Amino acid sequence: MDDSTILVLGDPTDPSLAGLAALPDATHIAVGDGVEAFAQAAPAADVILNWSGSRELLQQVWRMAPRVRWVHSRAAGLDDLLFPELAESPVPMTNARGVFSDILAEFVIGAALFFAKGFRRLVRSQEARLWDQFDTVEVAGQTMGVIGFGDIGKAVARRAEAMGLHVLPVPRATAQQDKLALLSRCDYVVLSAPLTPETRGIVGAAELRAMRPGAVLINVGRGPLVDEAALVDALREKRIGGAALDVFDQEPLPAAHPYYSIDNLLLSPHSADHTSDWKQRAMQVFLDNFELYRKGEPLRNLVDKRRGY
Repeated sequence: MDDSTILVLGDPTDPSLAGLAALPDATHIAVGDGVEAFAQAAPAADVILNWSGSRELLQQVWRMAPRVRWVHSRAAGLDDLLFPELAESPVPMTNARGVFSDILAEFVIGAALFFAKGFRRLVRSQEARLWDQFDTVEVAGQTMGVIGFGDIGKAVARRAEAMGLHVLPVPRATAQQDKLALLSRCDYVVLSAPLTPETRGIVGAAELRAMRPGAVLINVGRGPLVDEAALVDALREKRIGGAALDVFDQEPLPAAHPYYSIDNLLLSPHSADHTSDWKQRAMQVFLDNFELYRKGEPLRNLVDKRRGY
């Protein structure tokens, strides 16, 4: 296919969209963050690239573009993008699965070391000019449970095993009693699952009670995988060793949220995967897939829209 029209949902001033210049000359592109930007191009469009558009915008543009044959999402997580018409249609959807896996896995390992080596205490002592010796934890030989053993989970496992940790996959569909038994064996519990109706609240009060007193919860999946109120209670009461969170129920995290006042909690403003070139990496996934689309070859990173990932 030499002649294609792409609707790009995003801020037209975003510098990373310059990567679209690598598309074939015959490609027609309409870029905008409102429906008015697509009024002329939508009827003939065959591709939608959701770069940074909302679910509402994607849904509106979808209805304006009856000839669309492929939808691509810059993000890997699709819980806030999929709507019934798109999910039920035969139009294939792809995402950026795999682009951020290694980066997020590094954050997980960093978070584990943050607690094992007492980095917060070290920084506080340095700032106070205090010579404060204490015992630290050796992570080799400890157990890291992983809920969500997809690309991110596997990337975490490779790094954890290289450091001598035992990796324990915790299948999402595990029966509750068996899941609690698995969690009770873990020194670290990593959440890297997609958000679906089945995984929402997968770690709640019962799961937190099952964890070891010194265990650390690390969430790089989606905020609603965890019952926030239950986690606040567990951290304040020191029933678990700590938590490291990159994702939250509400983002940005409100200034009045209790998380900010908890000292055994490491917070990342959903930027654990934000390297200086993360947008360029995401763009390259689309460009590579567009070349396959243009040639009529199978697309990569196809999404199971009914399952949501």
